[in-house]
Amino acid sequence: MREFVYRSAQPALGHFPGHHRSRLGDSGQEFRSHVPLQDAPDARRLDLLASLRDPLGQWLVRLASERKAIPVYAVADLSASMGYVGERRRMDVLADFTEALAWSAWRTGDAFGFVGCDDAVRKDWFMPLVRSRGAGVGLARRLRAFDPQGRSAVGLTDAHRMLRRQRSMVFLLSDFHLPIDDLDRVLRSLSQHEVVPVLLWDRAELELPAARTGLAPLTDAETGRRRLLWLRPALRARWAERLQARQSTLEGLFRRHRLRPLKLLDGFDAEAVTAHFHR
Repeated sequence: MREFVYRSAQPALGHFPGHHRSRLGDSGQEFRSHVPLQDAPDARRLDLLASLRDPLGQWLVRLASERKAIPVYAVADLSASMGYVGERRRMDVLADFTEALAWSAWRTGDAFGFVGCDDAVRKDWFMPLVRSRGAGVGLARRLRAFDPQGRSAVGLTDAHRMLRRQRSMVFLLSDFHLPIDDLDRVLRSLSQHEVVPVLLWDRAELELPAARTGLAPLTDAETGRRRLLWLRPALRARWAERLQARQSTLEGLFRRHRLRPLKLLDGFDAEAVTAHFHR
């Protein structure tokens, strides 16, 4: 089982002990502040030096924050475009990531949940928060066997209704080919959570077929529409220009929402995911 190490950029707000830094508790290992003895009556934590320096002459005790657990969700796009097959089948990459995330959450002491969406939130692809060692195994097996048929990923805009109100870490898994306005709505709906956009891309989908002039059949992965295109140099230049414009628009949208996307190209790489959280 592949494992990666994630961490929250903000203090955890939960009550269960765990791995993440918080500003809660008073008997942990990370110093937070001094308070008067009457506010935290525990003489074992008296700080004599701080008390001697206190201009009001109070007895001061040390408060140390405790490590806490956080809820972790995978919110996944299950529309037809997620069935794309290039260097890797995209649903297999999604399954690999989900299985590793569930395992990593269990190892970290966090609860894990899953929400799958296409045209709407899929109740058959909803898993509430659990603390289970094998939570991701069966889920990954189902994802690998699943053939996505949804005509859009607009259901992601309602995914927040399936999450707890408590601030959670949400891994938003998609190819992000949905319209920018819809994506903006998705990100705004998840704004109370800590969102990590995970871009599941494949090199083959970012390039036109072999560099030659001639007719080539292209299929819209979401709608299934097929078109014949004449691959000429001017079309290749326009394709590259629009691809660059789309990526720039995506990056601008993520910056506006103060998000740092994780790009996975041609498959799941646990070390790359860990590096994303530690740079």
